Amino acid sequence: MESAAESNKWVNTIDSKNPEVIAKAQRIIASNIYCTLSTCSVDGIPWASPVFFAYDDNLNIYWSSAVTSNHSQNIYQNNGRLAVAIFNSSVSEGTGEGLYFYGTASELGSERTPQVMQLLLHRTGKQLIRTPEDYLNDSPRRIYQFQPQSAWVTGNRLAVGSPNRLVDTKIQINVADLQSAFHNLA
Repeated sequence: MESAAESNKWVNTIDSKNPEVIAKAQRIIASNIYCTLSTCSVDGIPWASPVFFAYDDNLNIYWSSAVTSNHSQNIYQNNGRLAVAIFNSSVSEGTGEGLYFYGTASELGSERTPQVMQLLLHRTGKQLIRTPEDYLNDSPRRIYQFQPQSAWVTGNRLAVGSPNRLVDTKIQINVADLQSAFHNLA
C-alpha cells in the first residue's frame, strides 16, 4: 500500500478500501448515463466513443452499438480489451470526478438480450418501443457487455515541486469491493 507519487504514476493504493472512496465510485456510475469507451485497433490506432450505458449490480456495463462501428470492430479484433471512463463533463475545471475501468467486452448473447434491454430502457427514463429483434439476427446493432477487471477513481490533486504545480491522482479500488457495495444497495 502506498500514497500517490511519481514513482507509482500518481496512484494511491492506501485508500483503496475507504468507504468514502467506494461511495464516490458508486455515485459516479449511478449519476452519469454516458461513458467513454476506449478501444484500439490491432494496428494500434486508438478510438474513443461516448455511449449511453446501463449497469447491473455486478458492475457489468451495457450499451448498444452498430456492429460495424470502429469501437465494435476493435472489440472483436482485439480480444475485447477495453477501457471505460465515466465522468460528468459539465462541472467546473478542477472539480471533476471520474471512474476508470479496464476489462473486457463482448457481444451479449441472445438469451440475455431481453433482460439487458430492460436495464437500458429503464435507464433512459422514458418509454421506448424496442424489441430483442432490434439487436439480434440480421440487425446491424448489438448489445455489448463490459466486465471490469481493474478500477480507479479520481483522487486529490497534489502540489508538486516549486512553484507548486498540481498533479491529478487516482485511487485504485478493488472491483469486488465496488460490486459488494452495489449488492448491498439491492
